[in-house]
Amino acid sequence: MFPNIQPNTNSKKKKGVEIKLKINLWKIIIVFLLFMFFAPFLVSILQLQIDSSQVELSQLLADLKTNKVEEVVIQDQKLVVTYTDGEVKHSTKEPSISFPELLDRSGIDPTKVKYVISDQSLGKIFGEIIGLVLPILLMAGLFLLILRSQNRGVQDVFSFGKSRARLFAKGKQDVTFADVAGVDEAKKELEEIVDFLKNPAKYRVVGARTPKGVLLFGPSGVGKTLLAKAVAGEAGVPFFSMAGSEFMEMLVGVGASRVRDLFVQAKTAAPAIIFIDEIDAIGRQRGRGIMGGHDEREQTLNQILVEMDGFTPNDNVMVIAATNRGDLLDPALLRPGRFDRRITLDMPDKEGRLAILKIHSKNKKFVEAVNWDRVADRTVGFSGADLENMLNEAAIYAARNNKKEVEMED
Repeated sequence: MFPNIQPNTNSKKKKGVEIKLKINLWKIIIVFLLFMFFAPFLVSILQLQIDSSQVELSQLLADLKTNKVEEVVIQDQKLVVTYTDGEVKHSTKEPSISFPELLDRSGIDPTKVKYVISDQSLGKIFGEIIGLVLPILLMAGLFLLILRSQNRGVQDVFSFGKSRARLFAKGKQDVTFADVAGVDEAKKELEEIVDFLKNPAKYRVVGARTPKGVLLFGPSGVGKTLLAKAVAGEAGVPFFSMAGSEFMEMLVGVGASRVRDLFVQAKTAAPAIIFIDEIDAIGRQRGRGIMGGHDEREQTLNQILVEMDGFTPNDNVMVIAATNRGDLLDPALLRPGRFDRRITLDMPDKEGRLAILKIHSKNKKFVEAVNWDRVADRTVGFSGADLENMLNEAAIYAARNNKKEVEMED
């Protein structure tokens, strides 16, 4: 039954951060060292295989006398011997004596032996060059990998200053005021903000200044973020969303840099809306931190103050912020010229809860016998998020019991 369901006051789950794959330099170094360590063993194994195909020069001369040799290829002092049965073996001779002279001395007629003299001088030069250059190339490759990884690390450090705001492009925000209920007074005030964004010239003609910012006060779950999205959806402008805690990092100056980058992006896409959720994470009164007026949070707040009401105008950028701890905010942030409008959102009354229930029940199958008026009566103290969660839990319970529709008892 509905009375057994308690309001859900849990904060929104943070989106998981994408994990970036990086080159592990230690693994590369270890692999390289292992290669250098085992390379001599590999060479010795190859040498053993070559030695197994070696034939003594005396045996070669004996085989030539018995006509067992098909052809001999002479490569300087090296001899590649092809036997009549197709077997290929290797032998060597003295470099100071030519192969025909060697045959003469052994009593073999050179004209009866098929041999080919191969000029290996060019190949020998290439072999020596490869043997000299290959280790240098390996070392250069390892150095480039290390340098590239270090450059990536430097880029990652500098990317800390980039804004992490999520952009909802113009026309992609499908939330409107029709999707928001229970905060009628706030909706009326924000409808005027939408008109400012849609028709700024109408207000400039009479000398009116567009509000720089709107601050939404209220407990968690009453619809602050939903209202901000609805303003962007109604106005049809780009919507930049970022949590206050996302500005902060351990590196000094990162928060202020992200604020600057966020406003640069918004001005480029203007007219646009910047939504800062939980602004109390960076907007608390200055001078109360552990490090006095020099901590990172206060530098970030100072940059926000400058961007919202500094020398550079940003008339086409509207800042909407949300918090449930308005008493902690710095007075400079609340003054006119920065957050001109301050809207308080309370828990919905019965009529508001009834309207919220009807909105969230549209995409769920409920039996006609559900008494929504009774449900609204029995959910005093529920926020919009609590009511949506309650209906979702009821739908899950009905599906678990193999029901086609959600009933009152669910």
